[in-house]
Amino acid sequence: MWISPRVLTSMVLLAFALCFAQTPAAPPAQKPLIAPESVKPGGFIGSQVCRACHPDVTSTFFRNPHQKSLVNDKLTPDQQGCESCHGPGEKHIANHGGKDTIRAFSQMEPKQILDACLKCHTQTLSRSNIRRSQHTNADVVCTNCHSIHKPQTPKALLAKRQAELCYTCHSEVRAQFSMPFKHRVNEGFMNCTDCHNPHGGNAPTWRTASRPHMMEQALANEEPCLKCHIDKRGPFVFEHAAVRIDGCESCHNTHGSANARLLKRPTVFAVCLECHNGTPGFGRTGQGVPTQTPGHNMSDPRFHNCTSCHIRVHGSNSDERFLR
Repeated sequence: MWISPRVLTSMVLLAFALCFAQTPAAPPAQKPLIAPESVKPGGFIGSQVCRACHPDVTSTFFRNPHQKSLVNDKLTPDQQGCESCHGPGEKHIANHGGKDTIRAFSQMEPKQILDACLKCHTQTLSRSNIRRSQHTNADVVCTNCHSIHKPQTPKALLAKRQAELCYTCHSEVRAQFSMPFKHRVNEGFMNCTDCHNPHGGNAPTWRTASRPHMMEQALANEEPCLKCHIDKRGPFVFEHAAVRIDGCESCHNTHGSANARLLKRPTVFAVCLECHNGTPGFGRTGQGVPTQTPGHNMSDPRFHNCTSCHIRVHGSNSDERFLR
């Protein structure tokens, strides 16, 4: 059979091509990101694996109070390290990340965040009322105030300095602490939590008809003011009802005031006359306190500073009129 030279040349070239052609190599088997034997029941893989993708968090985690969960061998896998908050990480690793494969706090509802934190933080009395606190009722939960990974304070993992954090919502209080007479919160002498419990306070014994806002307490369920102003504590033989029943706020603006001694009124007698105005019910006899008499003329400037004579207005052990 005759074959044309052109066809013969094509056949020879094809034969050479087939001889030297290489069979495509099979793709190498993908190595699993985690060894199957290291996965614990429930899909827990341990916090060491998290370092590969989250070095910004794990590199400083040794300074975090939550670090102690990693070195406690008595805890179960769901109580240790990253997975104690974010849940098992096996699915997260297998899918190369993604917020849908892990418990991401940025995607959680306020109640879910609260439940996740209270899984561990339920041991202290200071957080016993958090579920019915005013913060929780307003959907202000743990992550609104605390930064677990990148805190700005060494204590309590706060997202900002405590006063600045509270001012984020309570702007009217910031203005009060800028008054001429105020408690020295801005100067760092004291903190908001010295008087308030942001996790919810217990029912107080003062101002029962108008409950104070998340107030902390001193000894024996007393106002937090008595932590510092211990000379006003008592008990006294002769109690001043305004102090014992209504509390310090009946006379003082506790955050700050334009008036000396944080008083609600510019002058002392103006504060006293809010109650001691002859209204029946005040005094030992219940007939009212005679504030305007020939010998006690309130129009005379000598009598405008009531505490010049009634020096024990917070309570006395020797005189029912608080004269000594």
